[in-house]
Amino acid sequence: MTDPSLVHLRIPAAQKARWVRESRAQGLRLTDWIIQRVERTMPVVPVIIPGELSFADLRLGRAADGSVSFDLAAIAQIERASGLHEGYFAERPEDAVAELITRWYSTHRAGGGAADPVAEDLLAEMRAEDARGGGLSYQPGRA
Repeated sequence: MTDPSLVHLRIPAAQKARWVRESRAQGLRLTDWIIQRVERTMPVVPVIIPGELSFADLRLGRAADGSVSFDLAAIAQIERASGLHEGYFAERPEDAVAELITRWYSTHRAGGGAADPVAEDLLAEMRAEDARGGGLSYQPGRA
């Protein structure tokens, strides 16, 4: 694990005891057993960025109120190339499209792509939230 984060769970003692017994029966630490169980239920969706699509085509922007905007047509191209139905990312929590954008941007930068000030700002916010064990969302000027 490169950047560990802490997760707290509050569960009844009997349930924890059952989980501990099951994890030990499989020769796993409780933490590893829980991670395996959670990861097994999460679908892995391979995402393909079409070769003709550049990060700049996303037209990432940020309004004065802190909201982020981007070109939905670029997201639709990614959905089609990935074999997903159009609107796939819109139907998911905003973290899904945020992860798509930040991973795409990281790949873009690793390949020598130009810096994008909005993407850099979003990555800095994510790092700050991760350093604090998670994020809290406040309206700009309200924190």
